[in-house]
Amino acid sequence: IPMYVKLTKSKDHTYVQIVESYRDHNGVPRHRVLFNLGRLDLLKQDFSFAKVLEKLLSIINESSESKCNIEYQNISEAEIVNWGYKIYEKLWKKFGLDEVLSDIQKETRVKFNLKDSCFLMTIEHLLSPKSKLGVYNNRNRYFNFPDVDLHHLYRSLDVLSKYKDRLEEELFYKNLNVFNMVVDVVFYDVTTFSFESVKRDSLREFGYSKDGKFNEVQVVMGLLINGEGRPIGYELFPGNTFEGKTLELMLDKLKKRFNIGRVIIVADRGINNKLNLKSIKDKGFDYIVASRIKSLPEGIKSEVFSEEGFKILSDSEEELFKYKVLNYDNIVKDPDGREIILSENLIISYSSKRASKDKADRERLISKAYNLLSSNSIESSFKRGGRKYIKRADNAQGETSYSLDEALIEKDSLFDGYYGIQTSDKSMSALEIIEAYHNLWRVEESFRIMKSNLEVRPIFHWTEERIKGHFVICFLAFLLERTLEYKLKQSGESYSADRIRNSINGMNFAVFSAEGEEYCMKTKIDELGNSILKALKIKPPKNISKKNQINF
Repeated sequence: IPMYVKLTKSKDHTYVQIVESYRDHNGVPRHRVLFNLGRLDLLKQDFSFAKVLEKLLSIINESSESKCNIEYQNISEAEIVNWGYKIYEKLWKKFGLDEVLSDIQKETRVKFNLKDSCFLMTIEHLLSPKSKLGVYNNRNRYFNFPDVDLHHLYRSLDVLSKYKDRLEEELFYKNLNVFNMVVDVVFYDVTTFSFESVKRDSLREFGYSKDGKFNEVQVVMGLLINGEGRPIGYELFPGNTFEGKTLELMLDKLKKRFNIGRVIIVADRGINNKLNLKSIKDKGFDYIVASRIKSLPEGIKSEVFSEEGFKILSDSEEELFKYKVLNYDNIVKDPDGREIILSENLIISYSSKRASKDKADRERLISKAYNLLSSNSIESSFKRGGRKYIKRADNAQGETSYSLDEALIEKDSLFDGYYGIQTSDKSMSALEIIEAYHNLWRVEESFRIMKSNLEVRPIFHWTEERIKGHFVICFLAFLLERTLEYKLKQSGESYSADRIRNSINGMNFAVFSAEGEEYCMKTKIDELGNSILKALKIKPPKNISKKNQINF
């Protein structure tokens, strides 16, 4: 029986139909509609849908003789729903989140289904981030998902805020026991999340923004991840908290709550103050941190610039890279004024590429300094940007003049290309230390994913408890996404969070009804989608199935 796709215009829209050609009892050519698939502009949002139509036509042609008496006119328009979220549902259940949230619900007065509300917010955060009202309005997008009320979403955030630590601990031990997470090197970094608001409270405060949002209140987040980039835990701090002050609580989290006996903390310069380093050692941990070479004692700095002891790792037209290890006694004074010596290795590296970049960065600041001097726009309490290289002089008459600080420029140029890393662990080689520190980008990447792919900002909540609950959802989403990446890497596959989200968003059904039965047509799964299903051992659904026969 010949069949074809027909486009029918009605008012402002074009509709897609599958039409059958036939001859009536008098032999006159006619046609009848088999499937009303809906509006063309909506179907085009799923680029794989055309392939589904081709498969559908093939299947109908193959079975047309046995179904020739069906009243095709009774077939409904199709609704597109996502079944790919079942991938994250499998990971969610492997982490035991249904059981944990059900136990938490029993301890509260909550009467609604807490786990369904939390899972809906989590998958929306993973696949289509939006406000909680947007989550509610989009709830029917997911195949066979239980109905959830809007106010249950908000109330769930209050519960998550209260039970954040318990959830975090349960997930940590699941990561260790089920997903074989290794925790020997832990990376720590801090970032800020701002609100489009100037309303301050005990959590939201003005402070130094890492995103340049200085006119908005913010919160500070400290994040711990392991060497594979998988999250261990996090804490929120008031927005005016100095980065270096966040570490103590995170160390207690590792030591007391997670019962980790030995670990190496890797962090950037923001954590490198002497009392922080002492605190790390007092907890029984070691550290790898960026060193402030310019602040080192003069005797050590002379060793840094000496050619003696350097080992050349590469020497080519592209780059000269060399390094050496210095023994360094880092003298720390405790709050009572007593001196304590932290015995360290100081790994100094020099890169000609880095030297060129340092020089170019300084020359840009010098250019800005000249512009400020020529425009007389100098007064500021901050020595940032071009003001760094402007010096002030006051004469006896009380007159003030400004000029370029040539001495500081000359001093800074000496450090071009040099980089220092301090470590208390002397069992690791210099190259292992350098590699471990360079892997700190994994935390920066984690924050980038949370801020862009998972869209932690903008934050739409206005009470402290719901802000905290929102971050629990963000953490759950980030944990599932990173775990999926980890499972793919175990299978020899490596894909970005963007690619994974797009692939899962493309795993859809076209759901329609015919003769009192509901059917699901599967859209084409891309190559990455097949890899994901294989990695998680999920059997893909058939091309066309009765809705009540689909079971994941």
